[in-house]
Amino acid sequence: MIRPCLADPKYGIGLRLCDAGRLAGWVDLTRDEYPRSSKYDPEWVLECDMGPHPLWLLEDLARDLDLQPGMRVLDLGSGKGATSVFLTKEYGVRVWAADLRVDPTEAAATFTRQGVEVTALKAEAHALPFAREFFDAILCIDAYEYFGTADSYLAYLISFLKPGGQLGIATPAMTTEIRDLGYTPDHIKKVVGWEAIAWHTADWWRFHWEITELVEVTSARLQESGWRDWLTWAQVSSERNGKPDASLEMLEADQGEYLTFALVAARKPG
Repeated sequence: MIRPCLADPKYGIGLRLCDAGRLAGWVDLTRDEYPRSSKYDPEWVLECDMGPHPLWLLEDLARDLDLQPGMRVLDLGSGKGATSVFLTKEYGVRVWAADLRVDPTEAAATFTRQGVEVTALKAEAHALPFAREFFDAILCIDAYEYFGTADSYLAYLISFLKPGGQLGIATPAMTTEIRDLGYTPDHIKKVVGWEAIAWHTADWWRFHWEITELVEVTSARLQESGWRDWLTWAQVSSERNGKPDASLEMLEADQGEYLTFALVAARKPG
């Protein structure tokens, strides 16, 4: 079955026709602000889909980091491997891709097809199988909200960082803390329920990390394009899969009032 697909220049999307739920024509997911990500086949990125465009998030976060060739980097919550491929190709780092839900053999197949050497493993975020002070950087794209909000987790995670090592996360965020609002907005609660209490502001993350004195927070910001990018991805994913993405209704109702991403970077004292 061939059907018309989305074409909305407002959000930088252009799809021709979809055939059996796949992209039969072209997708314009290029953005001037994400020149590195724009080099990657959008169909491949969509095949790795486990949430909002992971390469846009990573490329933006990386601007607040100092990633150098040869560094050992843990990609925590690496999903199907798109971010690990990107890190290896764009920054020349050595990547360990750890995820609980994705079979490492599936991720390893992605790495082989992309021609990169990445160590893939299954790991739970609270039981990481690495030596202490092994990594130069630990990055987490769109997963930290599931395990990293506990007061004690930062101390555990940075034990795997070398002195002077870097920590960076991109995580769904609210523009205003739910505690300050006193409620979860209905359009958000309808889709994610109580989980939205883990979607904190950038200021919340800065305080949460800085108060421990375990790291120096070098950057904590709300992504200006976060809601727009997230909506774009939900629309394209919906068209590709032939059914609405779970977050699409929530994002359309929000109109950028509450929803975005927080990008947070820190360095372990060294």
